[in-house]
Amino acid sequence: MLRALRAIGASSATWYRRRRPCALRLARRAAPPLALSAAERGAILALLNSERFADATPYTAFARLLDEGTYLASVRTMYRILAVSGQSNERRNQLIHPAHAKPELLATGPNQVWSWDITRLRGSLKWQFFYLYVLIDIFSRYVVGWLVAGAENAGLAQALIDETCDKHGIARDALTLHSDRGSPMRAKTTAELLVDLGVAASFSRPRVSNDNPSSEAQFKTLKYRPEFPARFESLDHARAHLRTFFAWYNEEHRHSGIGFMTPAAVHFGTAPALWQLRAKVLQAAYAAHPERFKGKIPTPPELPTIVGINLPKTPSQETANDLITTPALLTNLQTQVSHSH
Repeated sequence: MLRALRAIGASSATWYRRRRPCALRLARRAAPPLALSAAERGAILALLNSERFADATPYTAFARLLDEGTYLASVRTMYRILAVSGQSNERRNQLIHPAHAKPELLATGPNQVWSWDITRLRGSLKWQFFYLYVLIDIFSRYVVGWLVAGAENAGLAQALIDETCDKHGIARDALTLHSDRGSPMRAKTTAELLVDLGVAASFSRPRVSNDNPSSEAQFKTLKYRPEFPARFESLDHARAHLRTFFAWYNEEHRHSGIGFMTPAAVHFGTAPALWQLRAKVLQAAYAAHPERFKGKIPTPPELPTIVGINLPKTPSQETANDLITTPALLTNLQTQVSHSH
């Protein structure tokens, strides 16, 4: 039975709990011998609702009663009695943050969804930073535009977006631009620019870094390179370094998320021909030594066909642990195990 449970990812505790008779599962626990009686609980509730204690907390009521030489119950018990009667809620309206929808973006080719973000680069002086703006295509991982400056503001971001869209010939209503909720991203002037360009805006949820994974991963690649300096001496130093880095990143870096192709190969459509070349090399290797591949012809890593952010899971991606929680499946499992015995 344990092997069967492990095979489908079920918990043995769930299995035994479901097998217990319904009467035992629904049986109520006997009242503790030291519990207050219904009359005592009613008297405490009436006292807490009296004019004297109606505006006081249970802590205040408890302290006042002790000063008068009276003990009725602990503070925690008073709170439980109030909670049972629905009197432990906030008296004032509390600020409720609006629900932010999870962004779900999908791209089947280049120049459909871009992601952009800003990161800080340390300067040579204490508290000195330079700001790197990067626009990246989430399908090809190609850095379509970048800018480094000494300040973070919406005007620089708008100039970069406008220039990059013009450089790549982005048609109206063809591109979605995704970002986090930084002030340059949410600026009114940035929104107006996107409307003028016919570009749809998409935003991450507050305090959810996973909603902008392409930009975050690209920044990590930049800062984990061995030649990345601890500090930049000047803007010219930063620009010279980044010019070399982005040329390497776009033209030479084999990205694991795109079948170990370069971003330029995927972005400009040369990746399928390179994939065929890799396949021929692997087929030749197999023909020379088939025993080394255990009879299976190797193939290169697959190229991306659909790339997105927070794509919904397909039915095949649902885990067995999610499925076995239904009583019907547990009943079927119980029948199978009983027959095996």
